[in-house]
Amino acid sequence: MSKSYQPHIEIIEEDYLIPQLNRRRRIAALLPFDYNQSEKEYPVLYLHDGQNLFDEDSPFGNWAIDRSLEHLAKQGFGEVVVIAIDHGGEDRLNEYLPFNTRKYGKGQGKLYIQFLMETLKPYVDNKYRVLTGSDHTGIGGSSMGGLISLFAGLSFPRTFSRMMIFSPSLWLSRRIYQMAKKFAPVESSHLYLYAGGKESQAHLPNVMRFGADLLTNTGEGLRFKFSHNPDGFHNEKNWREEFPIALKWLFFDQ
Repeated sequence: MSKSYQPHIEIIEEDYLIPQLNRRRRIAALLPFDYNQSEKEYPVLYLHDGQNLFDEDSPFGNWAIDRSLEHLAKQGFGEVVVIAIDHGGEDRLNEYLPFNTRKYGKGQGKLYIQFLMETLKPYVDNKYRVLTGSDHTGIGGSSMGGLISLFAGLSFPRTFSRMMIFSPSLWLSRRIYQMAKKFAPVESSHLYLYAGGKESQAHLPNVMRFGADLLTNTGEGLRFKFSHNPDGFHNEKNWREEFPIALKWLFFDQ
């Protein structure tokens, strides 16, 4: 019988309470294939839009991170715990929006990040064998999930020092560029930034501008990787292809 490298998908709760927003959400943990046979402690990556990460019936496709984690484990790069947090459906945009805007009103992103830091992360740190320091804790997502991950990483680098940012919705507010210019990275700060060339007319220029603003003052204090697919669209297929590359770079220095 051949050895299985499939991650164990454990539903933490179908209706996990987000007290800061008084809403409930499915949250899942993808554990390394050998988690139950070892006493290792693992780095952890928090990812948004959980419905689009491994569900076969996702309406827009999915990242297939379970399959990516299996393939990476076969190569010796599977030792990471992924926490998948479902989005809030019709509340998604406001939950992932960290700023107030004229068009969309008051963003709830700060409350959402407060939930991650004050409620979910302590729960995960206590329940699973994870390394709790910022140098072993990542956050990531795409589109609006990329924006809120950027906000979290730039605001709280001593909690989330490893950022996986795919196609972030930078158009929503200029304040994210201001944060980039003022960012003070910690020693372990890593940022993997991806953009596709066919997402929208303004998308790639926005991402390039953000990267330039970010590097203005950070110098060598930030380990930064920019990835660009000239033929990439704003969709799960392209983010699925980027995920294993970004994971290896962020957590395994590959």
